[in-house]
Amino acid sequence: MLPAVFWPLERLFPARKHQPWVRPQFLTDLAFMAGQYLLWPALVLEVLLRLDGVFSQVIPSAVRSTVGGLPYAVQALIVVALADVGVYWFHFACHRVSWLWRFHAVHHSSRHLDWLAAHREHPVDGLLTQLVLNAPAMILGVDTTLLGWLVGLRGIWAIFIHSNVRLPLGPLRYLLGAPELHHWHHLETRETKHNFANLAPWTDLLFGTYYTPPEGDETWALGNPDEPPKGYVTHLIEPLLPQGTSASADLPSHPRA
Repeated sequence: MLPAVFWPLERLFPARKHQPWVRPQFLTDLAFMAGQYLLWPALVLEVLLRLDGVFSQVIPSAVRSTVGGLPYAVQALIVVALADVGVYWFHFACHRVSWLWRFHAVHHSSRHLDWLAAHREHPVDGLLTQLVLNAPAMILGVDTTLLGWLVGLRGIWAIFIHSNVRLPLGPLRYLLGAPELHHWHHLETRETKHNFANLAPWTDLLFGTYYTPPEGDETWALGNPDEPPKGYVTHLIEPLLPQGTSASADLPSHPRA
C-alpha cells in the first residue's frame, strides 16, 4: 500500500527530479522496512506495555482517569504537544550525545531520501523514540484507541517527510511541515543544525532551529559521503561494538544535521 501512495507522489512532485526509483542502497532500505514491520514491532509493543503497567502503578488513578475522560480532540492536543516537545529534545540529544548518535547515525547514513529511506532506523533508536513519543500518553492515561491512531499518523507522516516530494504548500509549511524541511536536516554540513521536529515544525520555531531551504530542485548532498555503503546486518551490529572499532562508529566532530 505504501508504494501505491508514495511512488506516484514522488513521480508527480519530485524534490530530486533525477533520482531513480531503484537507487543505490534500495535493497538495504527494503531490509530495514521489513525489519520495522516484521521483526521489531513485537519487542517495541512489549516494552511499551510493561512501561504502561509501571505508570499505572505510580501515577495517581485520578490523573489518568481525568485525562482519559476528556474529549478525544482535547486528549490528542495534549499528548501531541507534550510528545512533540519530548521528541524534539530527544532528537536534539541524538546529535549531541555520543552513544545516542551511534544508533541515530544509521538513519543519517542514507544518501538518497525517499519514502523507503524513512525506514532506515536502528531498532534501538526506534525503540527509544517510541518510548519518548508515547510516554506522555501512557502517563496521562490517554484512550488506547486514540493512542493507536496517533502512532499510525506519526508513522505515515515520518514516511512523508522523508519522501522525494516537494509540494506547493506555501505558508502551510509553518503549520504542517514539509519534506524539504526534513531533507535539509539530513544535509551533511556543519551549519545545518536545523529542523529537529517530528510532526509539525512549531517546536523548531519555538526553540530557534527552524530553517526553510532554498526553492527549486534539491541538489544538496545527503548522508555521510566519507562513509562507504553498508548492508543491513552491518548497520545493526556496528553501533553495538566498542567505539572506534570501525570508522562509521565514531562520533563526528560536529553534530550531524
